[in-house]
Amino acid sequence: MLTSKVLLLVQGQIDVFFSRLDSLKLESSDVKRALDAFWRCNKQICLKYYETQLSIEDFYHTDKYATFLYFLSHSLYKADKAKLATKVYYLNKILHGIDIYYEICLPEVFYLTHPVGSVFGRAGYGNYLCVYQNCTIGGDTRDGEICYPTLGEGVVLCASSKVIGTCQVGDNVIFGANAFIINTDVPSNSIVVGSYPHHRILPSNHNVLKEFFGIDKDL
Repeated sequence: MLTSKVLLLVQGQIDVFFSRLDSLKLESSDVKRALDAFWRCNKQICLKYYETQLSIEDFYHTDKYATFLYFLSHSLYKADKAKLATKVYYLNKILHGIDIYYEICLPEVFYLTHPVGSVFGRAGYGNYLCVYQNCTIGGDTRDGEICYPTLGEGVVLCASSKVIGTCQVGDNVIFGANAFIINTDVPSNSIVVGSYPHHRILPSNHNVLKEFFGIDKDL
């Protein structure tokens, strides 16, 4: 059964890195909750390698495994198992070089591709999010408070793009490679290129929902 195979895989990795911390162990129910969320996410992605039922091979596909470990850490956190959630979050950083803290609420459907070096802050994330490598969604301190972006539906962050601070980002928005904005709003159906304050916001003919997720929806 897939649940038991994944349980053995993840617990074995946790034991390698964290065996001296405590004796806490994952349970089948922990893995099952994460698998359910992982499958709901995966089946919405219409790209190569995402078109079949889950099997143990999916957990040796590093982009998928990074996604699964996020779902596992987040579900452990919601189940009041913060110590185990911390281990799984840390394991994800060790294996994939990605920082998605277990308290972060990513949407039900998102797509990570080569996500090494990407950092996810406490932003508001719309569904159908796509994130590439070395991206940052982070906060900016204003009047003693850390403010984070709000991303709409169907947002793509290409390699090394950064969205920082109080940014209201609309739907169907693509941040080009190395794009950077801070405390800047972006309307729907746009492409962002360049770095603040010399960035440009251009109209986009792309349909992120259709291109990545196979959803034919008017924009």
